[in-house]
Formats: sequence, structure tokens, C-alpha cells
Amino acid sequence: MAGIRLQLEDSDPPQSRTPASGELISDDERSIAADSWSIKSEYGSTLDDEQRHADASDALAAANLPPVSDYGSDEEGVDGDGVSSMLGLQSYWDSTYSDELANFREHGHTGEVWFGVDVMETVASWTKRLCIDISQRSTSNQVDNDAKDEPAEMKEQDLSSWSVLDIGTGNGLLLQELAKHGFSDLTGIDYSEDAINLARALAGRDRFANINFLVDDILETKLERQFSLVMDKGTLDAIGLHPDGPLKRIMYWDSVAKLVAPGGVLVITSCNSTKDELMQEVENFSQRRTTVFHEREVAADQEPVKRSPPFQYVDHIRTYPSFMFGGVVGSRVATVAFLRS
Repeated sequence: MAGIRLQLEDSDPPQSRTPASGELISDDERSIAADSWSIKSEYGSTLDDEQRHADASDALAAANLPPVSDYGSDEEGVDGDGVSSMLGLQSYWDSTYSDELANFREHGHTGEVWFGVDVMETVASWTKRLCIDISQRSTSNQVDNDAKDEPAEMKEQDLSSWSVLDIGTGNGLLLQELAKHGFSDLTGIDYSEDAINLARALAGRDRFANINFLVDDILETKLERQFSLVMDKGTLDAIGLHPDGPLKRIMYWDSVAKLVAPGGVLVITSCNSTKDELMQEVENFSQRRTTVFHEREVAADQEPVKRSPPFQYVDHIRTYPSFMFGGVVGSRVATVAFLRS
């Protein structure tokens, strides 16, 4: 269910030690900000490209959403909750991964796993089964989570053709988990340079030489290829916590639509949005695209063409623990897959 805070997990067991003099790490501010991870920002993001910025602003106005703030993409903004936008700022993540990189170099610590190790492993194994099912052209509305494992050679053959992109990869551990399940064409991007440095260091230590890590901002991506599988574990959540969240979320969908290859899959894991909310956001994106194409065709005096929605719901993870609040059943995390038309 949206708005439920999820505790962070460290993939390394805690060790009792006395902090060294002048030690870099103090998690006070990070812990305070993490407490707001599940708080939805009412705002959104500015972009450098003036035309894209204007288009997104028009979409916001048409949807009667709050106006774009005057914050730049790296300026701190405090809303009514005080810290709810910190996790949407690149400066926060640069500082976080600078600390985690220093911890790794000094102590060998892997760092935090957002949503926890159990969720990461569940997402990876469920995604593997989904991709195998799609590869075998037997996709149904529901993936059989209890299906028997296929022979190892069949798995490798089915997954070897899947190119994978992890958006906002952080320390890159999700890609390592996917590699364990047989994916081999793996790329991770993050706008924080130290996140990429940490991910590369961890992949080198753990002998995952086939994973490619790049410094890249999903909202202003420089990637020129498409991927058959795009993963997002918490990045859309963070984007929504920026002081200009709604605008950045619009630009997020424009960028992601270009990166997912036709027939490819987008898998989003969120603790801020429910399955239904993610599906509604995809529907809103489809409506915006339809409107844009229609206006262009009218301006060019062309006959309107009926188009399929860019993304269609495929399935979602049903095995997360659930609870009921206010008569509504929900869970702390939602993972939803969409097929690119």
C-alpha cells in the first residue's frame, strides 16, 4: 500500500566496533531522510531541455496539477513535511554513495539494499520466470509462481537474448542477482558517479565482470540503444520526492518508453505506489501520447491513426505480505510488469 515506510536492510551483518577518529560515516541525516521515503511529494522536476520542459509543463497544466517549482534539479527544497523531498535530490544520493563507497573501501561493507534483500531476491526470481514465459511465447495474464523450474540449459537459452537495463542501479546488487539467475547482457545506470564507482567495485569483488555500469540520468539519458528488460527498483519513487516530482515523472515515462524495446518488459518496484496507482500512471502516459499524436496529425491535416497504448499491464507479484487498512488490502511493496507495444 502506498505511504507505508519500508525499513532498509544492510546486506552485510552488523559488526560491533568503535568508530575511528575522523570516520566519515554518520547516518543520522540519512536515517531521517529514509523515514520519509514513503511520503509522497506533492511537487515534481526541472529539465535542461526547454522544449521538453515546456511540453511537460503543459501536461501538468492540463491535468490541473500543482505548478512547477523554481527549484533547480540539485537544489534542496523543504515541503510541509520538512524532509520529504530530500530523497529526490541528486545531492542527497551523491553524499550517500560517497559515504558508502568510503565504507566499502575502508571496511568492505556492501551498503544498504533498498526494500531489503528478500524483496530484491523475489523481484529477480519472479522476473526470470516472467521473461522465460514471454520467451516461450506462452504469456498469460498471470505468471504461475508455483511452476516447476525448467532445465538449466533451457533457462540460459531463454534468458541469453534478454538485454537488461537497471535504472538508478545504486550499488548494482539487483543486477548481480539477475546475473545469478542467468541473465548475461546487463547494464546499470545511475546519475551519481560514486554509486557507479561502488557498483563497479562490488561487481569486481564478486566476479561479475559481464555487468556494464554507466553514469547516466534517466531523465536526460544519453543511451542510444533499447533493452528488452528495464528494471526500476525505487527510482520512480525517488523522482516523485523531488520538489518538482510530477514534472519529472512525466519526463521519466517519456525516457523509459524510448529505452524499452518493442515487445520488451518494464518491471517497476515501488513502496510509494500501489499496483493500481502504477497502472493509472501508465494509463495517463498513454493518454498524453495519444493527445500529442492527434494534435500533430490535425495540424498536418492527416487522418488520425488509432494506436495501441505504449505499455500494457502483464502481471504483478502476489507473494508480498499483505494487510488491510481502512477496508483496503495492500502491501508494503508493489512490483508490476508492463509490456511495451
